[in-house]
Amino acid sequence: MKQKSNSRVLCFLVVIACTAAATTASRADELANRLQPLVDDFSGEVAVMVKNLETDETFAHRADESFPTASLIKFPIMVAAYDAAEKKQVSLDDKITLRSEDKVPGSGILTSHFSDGVTMSLRDAIQLMIAHSDNTATNLVIDAIGIETTNELMKSLGCVNTLLNSKVYRRDTSIDLERSKKYGLGSTTAGEMVKLLELLQSNKLVSESASKHMLAHMMACEDDTKITRLLPPGTEVAHKTGYVSSSRTDAGLIKSPAGPFAVCVLAD
Repeated sequence: MKQKSNSRVLCFLVVIACTAAATTASRADELANRLQPLVDDFSGEVAVMVKNLETDETFAHRADESFPTASLIKFPIMVAAYDAAEKKQVSLDDKITLRSEDKVPGSGILTSHFSDGVTMSLRDAIQLMIAHSDNTATNLVIDAIGIETTNELMKSLGCVNTLLNSKVYRRDTSIDLERSKKYGLGSTTAGEMVKLLELLQSNKLVSESASKHMLAHMMACEDDTKITRLLPPGTEVAHKTGYVSSSRTDAGLIKSPAGPFAVCVLAD
């Protein structure tokens, strides 16, 4: 993706922050009037959804269309891991041993900074997956719960377009090669991401306890190049990003003077 396109995605989020306090229909129209020209001028494909979780005011553009997730799919993987723990299928304290064959390239710290044989809990692997977008940790979490577990849970939540296709950098594990060719690691819609975020904010994603722990994981996300980059200093954001080839994605909860709102931008 061109740098110009990256800047436009960030501009969406800056405008959202500036209009987050909208509380009337006219202000909601103003939000749409400010965002739509940016969407229309975008040089690639983009889906956007913004929802004020106190007033239910919403801006949506192509929010029901599937887009590549890149690493944003790690958010649903985390949800599936906590759901599996809630159902006693796994324990977040289960120990995982890192092997040489587990290591994959790309984002994260395990592959480049940790020796074979290091042991961590499933909970710690999830933290690395979200905070550092660690690809190796992601595959360790997927190994613990299974690829289909994420897809089955998303379907049960009504997020039928949110699908994990394979392990990271392991196309040989793909459960749908055609889908992998089209979307890469995973696919989702802006609307489905906002739905998950709304459940998370209301402590209804898996359970109240799980929601609070997952929110903490997302608060630790260290990628400051997208939602957080141009927001006012000190703004609280819980989010997960994605970046691969021509795709840029970000979805999260942002605290504003008018209360929390959910945002998802999927650009390709």
